[in-house]
Amino acid sequence: MRDGVGAHGELMDGVYRHQRWIYDATRKYYLLGRDRLLDDMRPAEEAHILEIACGTGRNLDRLDQRYPGRTLYGLDISEQMLTTARSKLGKRARLALGNACNFDPVALFGHAAFDHVFLSYCLSMIPDWRAAISEGLMHLAPGGTLHIVDFGDQAGLPAPFKSLLYAWLEQFHVSPRTELSAVLRGLSVQYEVEVEHRDLYRGYAQFARLRRPLRSDGG
Repeated sequence: MRDGVGAHGELMDGVYRHQRWIYDATRKYYLLGRDRLLDDMRPAEEAHILEIACGTGRNLDRLDQRYPGRTLYGLDISEQMLTTARSKLGKRARLALGNACNFDPVALFGHAAFDHVFLSYCLSMIPDWRAAISEGLMHLAPGGTLHIVDFGDQAGLPAPFKSLLYAWLEQFHVSPRTELSAVLRGLSVQYEVEVEHRDLYRGYAQFARLRRPLRSDGG
């Protein structure tokens, strides 16, 4: 089943069955860089924007407040999180249950390609996170941009802090993708996209943008 959520969907439902009620109130203290990603997006008025792993819909809600009138879409593997997102967003976004690594946007949303696709603090929870990035790139419209923000390697922070953070994140099945920059360089060749990657907050977080040219031949 192409859009089947399988065992990982069940795992995420278990993690968030109760967490979803306090998720937004607690995550604002350590999911740093999310609003920076949204501010940097600056979508055109006619833009179609997809969030992969949209969770509670917090980011889509912020997007709608900052850039009203854009067409918003959200995909998540957890029905528990989507329940919260639907309550929050109502008809302001089209939401669907699906696997970040393998989904059909036409079947789910009736739309094939997006001007902006973004992944916010989800790659560190997706087992096949490289596939999730590739899937997002495949559904970019010409000239579109894929945006990523997630945990970094903590290289500029004290070693005890890094050890405590990693141990705490492991309880929630979170693994920072320290090799993200190298993986993106490989994808830049495979998908012919321009890649920008940088560390934020002394390596606490990392941010990336992958831009697809207007035409695949660069013309």
